[in-house]
Amino acid sequence: MNILFISTHLNTGGITSYLLTLGKGLRARGHRVYAASSGGERVQKFEEAGIPVVRVPINTKSEANFLKIFATVRILKRFIRDNNIHLVHSHTRVTQVAGYFLHRLCRISHVSTCHGFFRVRLFRRIFPCWGNRVIAISEPVRQHLIRDFGISPESIALIYNGIDINRFSAVREKKDTGIIKKQMGVLPGPVVGIIARLSDVKGHVYLIEAMKRVSDTVPNARLLIIGDGKMKKRLVEKVQALRMESSVYFIPEVEDTAEALAAMDVFVMPSLQEGLGLGLMEAMAAGLPVIGSDVGGIRSLIIREKTGILVEPGNPVSIASAITDVLTDTLKAEMLGKNARKFIQSNFNSETMVTHTEKLYASLL
Repeated sequence: MNILFISTHLNTGGITSYLLTLGKGLRARGHRVYAASSGGERVQKFEEAGIPVVRVPINTKSEANFLKIFATVRILKRFIRDNNIHLVHSHTRVTQVAGYFLHRLCRISHVSTCHGFFRVRLFRRIFPCWGNRVIAISEPVRQHLIRDFGISPESIALIYNGIDINRFSAVREKKDTGIIKKQMGVLPGPVVGIIARLSDVKGHVYLIEAMKRVSDTVPNARLLIIGDGKMKKRLVEKVQALRMESSVYFIPEVEDTAEALAAMDVFVMPSLQEGLGLGLMEAMAAGLPVIGSDVGGIRSLIIREKTGILVEPGNPVSIASAITDVLTDTLKAEMLGKNARKFIQSNFNSETMVTHTEKLYASLL
C-alpha cells in the first residue's frame, strides 16, 4: 500500500511520536509511507526513517481556515495522483477536513485517528469529516465519539497506541542515570518528572503545588518539567510564588524522550482529561513507577497499586502523598516499575498497533 499521513505539524509531541512509530512499522512490512505537514523539528527523524515529508500550508488550528486547507488540498491532490496513494490518514481536526476533500476529489479511502477529546461544536456535527473509519486510541475516546458526535460504533476502530519497548528500556539499562541528570543540569536528588505540552488540561499547576508538600518530607526532591506551551508563563510564576526556583526545572523539548525518562525516578501525569497518555505509556515502558489522575484513558493504563498509583484529579494533596510514598519506599517503586513495563509490553506494544492499523487499511481497499 501507498499511504499518506496528514498532520498539522511534526513538532515534538504525542501525535508525532505516534506517526513515527506507525510509519516505521508499516515501512518494515513493505508499505510506502509519506507524511504531509507544515514542517517541524522532527522532520529529519521521518526522513531518516525513509518517510518522505511533503510541506503543505496546513499550519492552522482553525477548521474554518479554508484558504490554508484548500491550498493544502490542491498540493496533495497532485501528490496523490503522482505517487499512486491508496489511502489518506489524518490526525488533527484541520487535517480531517483536508482528508475529507481529498477522499472526495481523488476517490481514495480516508481514515482519521482521534487522539483525544474534541470540543462539541455545531460545525463538527454538521460537517464531521471523520473518514471511512475513525480510530479511537482508547475506550473513553471511543465512547466520546459515540456519545458526543453520534458516530456509529461500527465506524470506529479501537486501536491503542503502541510503544517500542526496547527503545525505552535500553537507555535506562545501559546509561548511568546520574550522568544523564547532570547533563540535563539537574542537581543531585530524586527526580519527579512529566513530559507533556504546557496546557491547563495537563494539570502541571497541581503537580507544582504537590511538590511544595513533597519537599517537607524529601527536601532534595526535584521536579523536571519537559514541554512547551501557552501555560509556561503562569507555571513559572507559580514556581516563583512558592519559592521553588532551585528545585523545579523547565526544559522546552528534548531530542530523545527515552533518555529524558532515564533521568527520572518517578513519572507523574496529573491531567484533568486524557485520551490515553503517550508520555505515561513511554514512562511505563521505561520501567518507571508512575502516578496518574483517575481520568479517561489513564484508567486503561494504571491498575491501582499494581502498575501505578491513581490520584484524584486536581488534588495536590493526593498527588503529593503518592509521590512521597514512591520516593520513600524503594521496594514499592521497583515493583510498580517492573509491573508497568510488563503491562505495556503485553498490551500496548508497537507491533500490535501496526498490525491492527494495517488490517484496517486493507479492509478499506
